[in-house]
Amino acid sequence: MRGLTKEYVLQRFLMYLLTIWLGSTLIFIIPRLAPGDPITVMITRVSLDSGYVENADQIIAAWKARFGLDDSLWVQYARYWGNVFRLDFGFSLAHFPTKAWTMVRPALPWSLGLLSLATALSFLVGVTVGALMGWRRTPRWLQLILPSSLTFTAIPYFMFGIVLIYVVAFKLDWLPATGAYSRSVNPGWNWPFIQNVASHAILPVVSIVLTSMGGWALGMRGLMISVNNEDYFLLAQVKGLSPTRIFFRYGVRNAILPALTALALGLGGLISGSILVEFIFAYPGTGYTLYQSIIAQDYTVTQAIANLIIIVTATSVFLLDLLYPLIDPRITYKRNAP
Repeated sequence: MRGLTKEYVLQRFLMYLLTIWLGSTLIFIIPRLAPGDPITVMITRVSLDSGYVENADQIIAAWKARFGLDDSLWVQYARYWGNVFRLDFGFSLAHFPTKAWTMVRPALPWSLGLLSLATALSFLVGVTVGALMGWRRTPRWLQLILPSSLTFTAIPYFMFGIVLIYVVAFKLDWLPATGAYSRSVNPGWNWPFIQNVASHAILPVVSIVLTSMGGWALGMRGLMISVNNEDYFLLAQVKGLSPTRIFFRYGVRNAILPALTALALGLGGLISGSILVEFIFAYPGTGYTLYQSIIAQDYTVTQAIANLIIIVTATSVFLLDLLYPLIDPRITYKRNAP
């Protein structure tokens, strides 16, 4: 890659490691600032269900010792980083003896599949609409129509999801309301199952795309307006290049960098899932798993999901920093001479 220096790569890599360390440390500290502990919460929940738990204090003390929760914070912190390096997040505190990763792993593909599609569609549609709104040569009729596509941006996506369930699923009976697939199909790589999964994903995807594309569109519109006045953009028009080439190569390519940075920062959301959307549509993703682990103060499951979010976000930003010159040739890694 032209202009890429060792000093720059080392600097960005050290920043990458620092980001992961700070993020993972906060994930360790924040749950422990909440009052109570997961063992006490679990025993209290059992006592509320059954009415009484014999020798509850002894059980709580024994389980705290078993999970090391009565050790000092420094000991727990050292043990935590040892587990992170081994990618072994231990047992779930709320669902012992189930491993934390065993709870996260089945939910991860559902959130990745759903939100990867929703994020990609929202980004591509929003950036295209915003670029067309900010381009001076966009046809007049199209400039009048495009702003109406941003109407749904003012509606929270979970509320819009409720409306879709009521109208599309219950009133019109076009699509299933909840779940990832029907019990009538056999899970596996077969066409009926794939069709069933796709039909269940349509409403969650539509609710996210229609309500989030407006943010990308408005941001891209402002960036495209600024590009319209650049010398290289005006020169391309004077040279008589085709409108399509001017729009994509000279306009979108130079205006899209801040949007790509925002996209890289938002990729961690593919791991965390969309909690409210998954809750409303009863979608078995990591968002709902994260919600349940927070409610139950299940440190290990929360830390497993949160660390994945941190690693994915930091990695995407690090790679984007290295790829910037391929997107915009004006950017160089070389230090300017004094």
